[in-house]
Amino acid sequence: MIVTSVALTDIVHDDSSSPKAALLLASHVINNTAKLIWCNWLALNEHWQDKIKLKSLSKHYKFDADEAIFIAAKQLDANDKEQAVLLASIAQMQHYMQGLRSDFDLPIDTSSGTEFQQRVWDALQEIGYGETISYATLAQRVDNPKGFRAVANANGKNPFSVIIPCHRVISSDGKLGGYTGGLDKKAYLLALEGVSCKV
Repeated sequence: MIVTSVALTDIVHDDSSSPKAALLLASHVINNTAKLIWCNWLALNEHWQDKIKLKSLSKHYKFDADEAIFIAAKQLDANDKEQAVLLASIAQMQHYMQGLRSDFDLPIDTSSGTEFQQRVWDALQEIGYGETISYATLAQRVDNPKGFRAVANANGKNPFSVIIPCHRVISSDGKLGGYTGGLDKKAYLLALEGVSCKV
């Protein structure tokens, strides 16, 4: 498995110009096909190894966690099919952050989730750019109208932050609700898409 991180330089937590958050991406060859298996937030003052949960990923995808390789984004090789997935992910992410892309076209593997979680993640991908829905509405869309807590939990387990847009699900009262990456990032992403929410 190949791992890299991408700093989102526009997201800062203080008055400095240094980014305080990045996205950690991981790819793996599954059935001879390179796919993205992880894209989640990483606090730059923490060890990336703690955030990627290598043990759980290695158990699911049946690889040795000690064989995971970290490669800096600028050193990725486009001729390697696994690393090419990461390069495509970085390029699409940059275009999204620049307002040049509203959705993603990447080979992702969601099989680490339960059947219900996968249904929720599929429904999330149907929420359009600049749109928001409530957790209750999302529960209805996955045929579990009373399960808004269950869909909120599935949102929190989404392995593909930004790419699977769980940031577009907010509370029924118009407030942000929760977000595993931090509410500052959720507010930033929604603002990027032209959406304002109550804090």
